[in-house]
Amino acid sequence: MSRRPAPMPATAPPAPVDPAVWPPYVLALKERIAYLPEAQVAQVLRAYAVGAQAHAGQERKSGEPYITHPVAVASILAELGLDAETIIAAILHDTLEDTELSREALAGEFGEVVAELVDGVTKLDKMRFGTRQEADAESFRKMLLAMARDIRVILIKLADRLHNMRTLGAKDQGSRRRIARETLEIFAPIAQRLGMNKFKAELQDLGFRALYPDRYRVISERIRAALGNRREVMGKIEAALTTQLAAEHLSAHVVGRIKSPWSIYSKMRNEHKTFAQLMDVYGFRVVVDSATSCYIALGAVHALYKPVDRRFKDFIAIPKANGYQSLHTVLLGPFGAPIEVQIRTAEMDSVAERGVAAHWAYKTDSGPANSAQARAREWLASMVDSSANTVSSSEFIENVKIDLFPDEVYLFTPRGDILSLPRNATALDFAYAVHTDVGDHAVAARVDKKLTPLRSRLESGQLVEIITAPSAAPNPAWLEVVVTGKARTAIRQYLKHLQHEDAVDFGHRMLDRALDALGSSLDAITPATLDRFLKTSKLKRLEELLSDIALGNRMPDVVARQLLGSRWKKAAGAKAGVAPAQEKIRISGGERGVLSFANCCHPLPGDDIIGYLSSGKGIVVHRVECPNVAELLRSPERCVAIEWDRDVKGDYRAQLHIEVINRPGVLATVAAAIAAADSNIENVEYVERDASAATLLFSMEVKSRKHLADVIRRVRRTGVVSAVRRYPL
Repeated sequence: MSRRPAPMPATAPPAPVDPAVWPPYVLALKERIAYLPEAQVAQVLRAYAVGAQAHAGQERKSGEPYITHPVAVASILAELGLDAETIIAAILHDTLEDTELSREALAGEFGEVVAELVDGVTKLDKMRFGTRQEADAESFRKMLLAMARDIRVILIKLADRLHNMRTLGAKDQGSRRRIARETLEIFAPIAQRLGMNKFKAELQDLGFRALYPDRYRVISERIRAALGNRREVMGKIEAALTTQLAAEHLSAHVVGRIKSPWSIYSKMRNEHKTFAQLMDVYGFRVVVDSATSCYIALGAVHALYKPVDRRFKDFIAIPKANGYQSLHTVLLGPFGAPIEVQIRTAEMDSVAERGVAAHWAYKTDSGPANSAQARAREWLASMVDSSANTVSSSEFIENVKIDLFPDEVYLFTPRGDILSLPRNATALDFAYAVHTDVGDHAVAARVDKKLTPLRSRLESGQLVEIITAPSAAPNPAWLEVVVTGKARTAIRQYLKHLQHEDAVDFGHRMLDRALDALGSSLDAITPATLDRFLKTSKLKRLEELLSDIALGNRMPDVVARQLLGSRWKKAAGAKAGVAPAQEKIRISGGERGVLSFANCCHPLPGDDIIGYLSSGKGIVVHRVECPNVAELLRSPERCVAIEWDRDVKGDYRAQLHIEVINRPGVLATVAAAIAAADSNIENVEYVERDASAATLLFSMEVKSRKHLADVIRRVRRTGVVSAVRRYPL
């Protein structure tokens, strides 16, 4: 939001804090922080002086002095009643990034806590990244990890984003759309996840206005028109509710709720409803003095208007993931339109609006001050775990986006604990939410005491028990089942670990084989020689070298010759290329991430095979009779002599080219024969078809060449097949 010249040093003494020269926006901030002790107010004003000096000469796009922005951010936070350290850090939040003020000077003047807060908000502009997206993702990761240390970091960042959105008009159209989209996708959902609904609502509407100005204008105008036509009706309903609550001797405040343009637009798009359908609902909020009064008020409004079946939700007994508490009910109103009523206490209302910032009392050791803060800490802790197990910043931010779902399902563990998960979460997501070890060893689930598969989607109120087995382990298909970032990260981490282990083992065998062909072995290489080679190759450990070899990034023969140096030339009979038959490496087919099977020939256990080292992919396995092998042999250094192990498990893809008599039921007959041979059919397609005959291509899973031969025999016995052969030949 700024047009910034070269940063100016902040070594000179700051401008005097003479009230006579304070700008109006500083006087307004001083009034807002009147709740702070005088000494702390003086510190805040001192921060303004330091910030104004540091940002001297810098302007915003609008032409205003740049210092007006951080002071405005501090004012937004002062409205929430936050502590002096947060207000000071807000005033100075851009100094480390855009001025010459150092972190040491900042800590020396205002303390280490303020320096930590400012550093947490500061982006990573000084680092080099390949793309803007990569830089944004890494900056976001840094901010979330800083949040985990001190949640006030995100409060400053949200206030910073809110003021930037309020003054977005000075930006060019491209920047406006990019910032608005980021606000809607990331910052508004974070505000909601932290229970800060007031921030969320304004960020959403400002983002909507910047991203879709025409849609925003049309919907806003229609909302204004609709409200003008229904004021009398809303007044009558509000009066009736107030009278009914007073009759129950409840001290209650009733206020009508108005939907925002963004919420109207989102529901129109997501629920496929018209504007008239959404506006034909009256919303009211009832604020009472205690949780017990909430339930009495619920009975009172149900006595006034009939409740709509299955439209009651108790978020007091079961709070939302962000700490939100309230009773929700829908009533059938006197004018035929539904009435949505929210009933809560004043404290619940404060938490609903401000979330983690409600009744701020920041505590470092004794824990957070309200349920929103407690739940925010839990979420941030899970984000820290996710970040530790995710190498890519882009992957990390995608996991965060997944966890920012606005809709949750509430589930019960066998102990009666409540877990909240995103909508569409599965039993496998639940398993990982309980504990990573439970997820890694999950085999099935009991949902409401009924046995169900892990892929089953869950619904609110269900009792879920996970069944585990020590031998169970994640597989790549699980990534298609889960929706939570925690589960996705844990599965990927497990698979990467397995891939690394297999790659190291396979690379070890490949290098040993190459060294053996040169009359040596890995054990014969001195530690000094090995360390020198690793240092030259910029590798930290031997495991990295072995993994590189298995993944095809380094040729084993080349590495062997480099390790031996001049010794390999003297080795009798040393030859490059494919090793002799007796030196073949045996494969079990389960070498995860190291082996893949060529689609051109679909090798099966029992086939004569050859491996080809493909850079980054590892070994691609071909049948020896594959027509592409002749081309592969032109690069003998990439060819690996391999063979199937005696004990091979798993299913492998095969294809059959089947010519049949074209008559009704023939496809079902052939499919039944294949299924009877314990083979799973993946796909069927017609290659040719005329009045008398047809050619079918069946894709299936078999365990070996022998299993495929059994399938072929059963297909031939059907009496409807004129020819069947493996495809390709």
